[in-house]
Amino acid sequence: MINKNLPGVISILKRTYPDADCSLHHKDPFELLAATILSAQCTDERVNKVTPALFKKYPGPAEMARAPLPDLEGLIHSTGFYKNKALSLKEASRAITDNFSGKVPKNMEELLTLRGVARKTANVVLGSAYGIAAGVVVDTHVKRLAFRLGLTRETDPVKIEADLMKALPKAGWIWFAHALILHGRAVCDARKPLCGKCPLLKLCPRNGVKE
Repeated sequence: MINKNLPGVISILKRTYPDADCSLHHKDPFELLAATILSAQCTDERVNKVTPALFKKYPGPAEMARAPLPDLEGLIHSTGFYKNKALSLKEASRAITDNFSGKVPKNMEELLTLRGVARKTANVVLGSAYGIAAGVVVDTHVKRLAFRLGLTRETDPVKIEADLMKALPKAGWIWFAHALILHGRAVCDARKPLCGKCPLLKLCPRNGVKE
């Protein structure tokens, strides 16, 4: 059963994180797409340190599609899994250039055809670059908090997203995920959640439960 206190959870999060949005620095949909690909298994803070040099040298998909892989690998090395990420950047850029007239697609189906793009990345791009609520971003923070708050019993991100889409008003899909991400970083840590400082404590089913 979905937490019956969800309206209260939303209200508190609204007061605490009214302007929650993607923390990846970007100037356009392509930069956000590339940054989100780099954010896999990496902090947004680290990605934001890497992307200025990357985008200065390769500012768009046409330029990045022509980039030598070793050069891309060197620029993004500190984000981890750099060989796979570099290939994803290059191949996604090539597909955008060849198949979508150099424009990042505005729908889920086309975004998912790009290398390195799954639903999480697609939802980030659609929500934060285009303002399109096609789904709910489910990253490691959203996955953890959705379970702790009693919003899902699933462990698979796709199923978690489906539960959240059913439970939340569509108008709140984009904001809610980013609010949970901010709360996960600041308070509801994976190993040592700061329950004593959490504004959601009284509404949290995990209150008093040791993990």
